[in-house]
Amino acid sequence: MAVASFSLEGKVAIVTGGSRGIGRSIAVGLAEAGANVAVAARKPESLEEAVAAVNATGRKGIGIPTNVRQVEALENLVNETKREFGRVDILVNNAGTNPVFGPVQNIDERAWDTIMNTNLKSPFMLSKLVREAIKEHGEGGSIVNVSSTGGIRASAGLGGYSVSKAGLIMLTQVCAQQWGVDGIRVNCIAPGLIKTEFSRALWETPDILAGATERSALRRIGQPEEMAGAVVYFASEASSYVTGQTLILDGGGIL
Repeated sequence: MAVASFSLEGKVAIVTGGSRGIGRSIAVGLAEAGANVAVAARKPESLEEAVAAVNATGRKGIGIPTNVRQVEALENLVNETKREFGRVDILVNNAGTNPVFGPVQNIDERAWDTIMNTNLKSPFMLSKLVREAIKEHGEGGSIVNVSSTGGIRASAGLGGYSVSKAGLIMLTQVCAQQWGVDGIRVNCIAPGLIKTEFSRALWETPDILAGATERSALRRIGQPEEMAGAVVYFASEASSYVTGQTLILDGGGIL
C-alpha cells in the first residue's frame, strides 16, 4: 500500500460550476487522478468543452445542466450521476456568484438572496443529497467546498460574497463534525485572486491587481489550474485523516 495515495481510480465525482475557471480545472484534475466526473453548470452549451477535456484524460465525463438554486435540479444531478456511473464518491461545491460589487449597504434583498442561495444554501442542500448517495455504498467519501479568502478577510467591495463564503467555511466544519461517523470527510479550499472570467473585474482593475500582487508572498495572482491539486488531495486517501479543514490557496497573501 502506498504511503500517500492520490489515486481516485474507480471513484465518481460531481463538480458544480465545472464548465470553466476553477471548476473546470478541478474536474480535469479529478479525472487525471482516475475519477469519472459529472460536470454541472447552468448553461448546457457551456458544458461541452469541459466534458471533452475530462474525456481527453481517458476517464469518462458527462455534462448535466443544473441550476444549483433549484432543489429539483440538484436531485436530478445526483440521480443522473448515479444512473450513469452507479454511485457517487466525491462532491465539489464550486458553483458561486457575486452579482454586485461595492459597499455592503448597497446590496438589495434580491441580490442578497441570490448570493446566499447560490453560495451557501445550494452547497448545503447538495451535500445532504450526496451524503445519502455515499451512504448507499457505505464506503465513505469526500466533500470539498470552494470558499474564498474573502470568507476569511473582509472585503470592502465583496461584502455579501464574503459573508456567504465565511458561512461556507463554517458549514464545512459543521458537516465534518457530524458526518465523520458516516465515513464522509468534508474539507474546504479558499482561493485568493485567481485569473478566471469570474474574477475578471478584479484582476483587470490595476489597483486591485497591484494590491493582490503586493500582498502575495509569491508576488503574483493564481491560475485556475493551481487549485486542482488541493482538491485531489482532499478527495483522495492521501488526506484520509483530514476533515473540517480549510486550505488557503493565495500564494501567501494571508500569513
